[in-house]
Amino acid sequence: MVERRIGLLFAAFLVLLALALLRTCYLMTFKGGQLKQLANTQQVEDVKLLARRGTIMDRNGAPLAVSEDAATVFATPYLVKKPVRTAAQLAPLVGEPADKLLESLSDRTSGFVYLARKIPGTDGTRIRKLKLPGIGVLDDTRRVYPQKTLAAQVLGAVGVDNKGLMGLEQDMEGDLHGSDGEQRITRDARGDTVSVDQKANDRSGKDVRLTIDAAIQQRAEDVLAGVGEVYSPKGATAIVMNPNNGDIYAMANWPRVDANAVGEAPAWARVNRAVGFTYEPGSTFKSITVSAALESGAVRPRTVFEVGPQIKVADRTITESHGTGGMFSVSDILARSSNVGAVKIGLRLGARRFDSWVDRFGFGEPTDMPLPGESQGIVPRYKDYSGSSIGNLPIGQGLAVTPMQMMRAYAAIANGGKLIQPRLVLDGSSSDEGEEVISRSTSAQVRTMLQGVLGPDGTGTEATVPGYDIGGKTGTAEKPENGVYSKTRFVASFIGFAPAANPKLLVAVIVDEPQFEHAGGVVAAPAFEKIASFALPRLGIAP
Repeated sequence: MVERRIGLLFAAFLVLLALALLRTCYLMTFKGGQLKQLANTQQVEDVKLLARRGTIMDRNGAPLAVSEDAATVFATPYLVKKPVRTAAQLAPLVGEPADKLLESLSDRTSGFVYLARKIPGTDGTRIRKLKLPGIGVLDDTRRVYPQKTLAAQVLGAVGVDNKGLMGLEQDMEGDLHGSDGEQRITRDARGDTVSVDQKANDRSGKDVRLTIDAAIQQRAEDVLAGVGEVYSPKGATAIVMNPNNGDIYAMANWPRVDANAVGEAPAWARVNRAVGFTYEPGSTFKSITVSAALESGAVRPRTVFEVGPQIKVADRTITESHGTGGMFSVSDILARSSNVGAVKIGLRLGARRFDSWVDRFGFGEPTDMPLPGESQGIVPRYKDYSGSSIGNLPIGQGLAVTPMQMMRAYAAIANGGKLIQPRLVLDGSSSDEGEEVISRSTSAQVRTMLQGVLGPDGTGTEATVPGYDIGGKTGTAEKPENGVYSKTRFVASFIGFAPAANPKLLVAVIVDEPQFEHAGGVVAAPAFEKIASFALPRLGIAP
C-alpha cells in the first residue's frame, strides 16, 4: 500500500515536471523574445542625463534664455497596481488628462513609457513623495525665456531633447548644449532601484553674451508694435547697430512671438526678417549708386544733371518720383530721391562698373551672422543684364537684398568706408577692422548729402531727432507681382545714422506691405525717430 502511494506521488511528480518542461519550451520558443525584453526593461535601464544648457544674456548680463530644473515622469506599466487611481493622482501634477494617462498605464505589454516631459522640478518632487508603484521621476532641465517675446525670432527655440531648433539656439548648439551624460539603473522585480552606475558624466554648456541691449531691443519691438497697429503690414523689422564695430544692439521683428510657445506661432511669424526677408530696396539703394559713382570719379557732389519727368532706358520708361524734375546736383538727386537723376548717375557710371560696386558692397552674399536661414539675396550679374537693367538697378529695382545686407552697406557709408562684419555675439573679438570699399572723403560726402534727406526739400523730415544731426534715406519700393510692379503692394523703409558727422548709431526700419499709407517717409521714418531718440541717450551718445 505504501509502495503504491509512493508510486502515485512519483508519477504525479513526473507529470508536473513534464508540464513544466513543456511550458518552459513553449515560453522559450514562442515568447522568449518578448519576455527577454520585459526582463531587461525591468532589471536594467540606460538613462540619458541631459546637460544643463548654457545661458544666453544681453550685453549687460540680463538673462534672455535660461535652463531651470525640471522633471520627466515615466512608468513601468506592468508594475502599476492601481492604474485608475494612479492616473487620477498624477493628472493635476503633470498637466495631462487622467484618461490619457490611464491609456498609457494600462498597456501591460510595455516596460517603459514617458508620461510627461520637462514639468517643473517642484512637481517632480511631489510625485516622488507619492511613492506610486511603477512610477519613476528623472531629473531634467527645460529652456525658459524670461523676457517672453523679447528677441524671440533671434533666440530661436529648443526641442524636448534639449537641442536647438531655430535661431541662435540652433546655430550655437555646439557651445550651448554641452555634453550629455548617461546612467545605468538596475531594478529588482518590484521596480525598486538596486544600483546606479555612472556611464558618462554630463558637462554644462557655455554661457553666451550677445551684443543686444535688452532695453533698446524692447524699445524697437514696442515701436514696431505701434507700426503694426496703425498700418497692419504683412511684417516688419528694425535693426539697431554700431556702424564702427558691427555690434547689433537690437534686431526686432513684428509680429511678436512668445519664445516660450514658439511652436504655437505660424511659420511666417517665426521668420527673423532681418536676415530672412528679401526685398527690392528701392530708393535706399540710391545711396549705394551715388557712393559708387563718387568713388569711381564718374561724378562729384556738385555735378549737375538735367532731370526730366521721365527717362527711357531700352524698353523701360522710368518716371520721376517727386515732382517733374529740374537742374539737380548729385546732392539734390539724393535728397529729393530722384529716380531719373539716379538712373542718369548709373548710366554715367556704366553697367559693368555698377555691377562691380554691387559686388564690392557685399550684395548677393550672406553677412555670415550666427543665424540659420540667412538669405543671400538675388542679385543679377553683369553677364545677365538686359538693356534696361542699368535703368532699374540704380534705383533699387531688379535686385533683392536683406535688411542686414543694407545695414552692412550703410555702415560703410557711416564709418568712413569700411565694410565690417556685423556682430551678434560678444566673444572677445572686435569687428572694427573691415575691408575699405570707399574712401573716407567719399563716405563724408555721402553722409553730408544724406543730411539733406531730412531737410525741407527732402523725403525724410519725419526722422528728425531733436538735438541731433541725422543722415538717412527713405525707400518706397513697389513689390514685383506677375512680372510687373504692383501699384498696391509696397515695402516702406528708412535707414539712418547719428550724429551725421561722426556716426555712432545706425538704425533701419523696413515695413512689408503697410496698409493705408505706403511711403517710407511716412511709415518708416517716424519709427526710426522713436527708436533713435531712445537709443542715442541710452548709449551715452552726445548730441
